[in-house]
Amino acid sequence: MCCFVTVLIFLGPRFAGLIWWLAQPARWVGQLGAFNSIIWPILGLIFLPWTTLMFVLVSPGGITGFFEWLFLIFAVIIDIGSYGGGGYGNRSLFPGTGYD
Repeated sequence: MCCFVTVLIFLGPRFAGLIWWLAQPARWVGQLGAFNSIIWPILGLIFLPWTTLMFVLVSPGGITGFFEWLFLIFAVIIDIGSYGGGGYGNRSLFPGTGYD
C-alpha cells in the first residue's frame, strides 16, 4: 500500500501535467502562457509538480489575489510534504536512527 501511494504522489501530478501540456501547449509556454521558456515547466514538473500545476492554473489572469497566493503556498507545502513524507516513512531503513 505504501508503494502504491508513493507512485500516485510522484507519478500522478507529473503525468497530469504532461497530458495537460500536450492538450493545451499555449497555456504552458508562449506569449500568453504561464512560462516564457520551455525549461521552467520541465524543471517544475520534475521537482515541484503540484506547484507547477497550480501556477499554470492560476497564472493566466495574473497572480494578484489572496486566494491565488494561498493556493500556490498550499501546493508548495504539498510538494515539500511528499518529499519529506518518503524520508520519514523510510527512516527505519537507515541504521543508527533509533528506529532499527
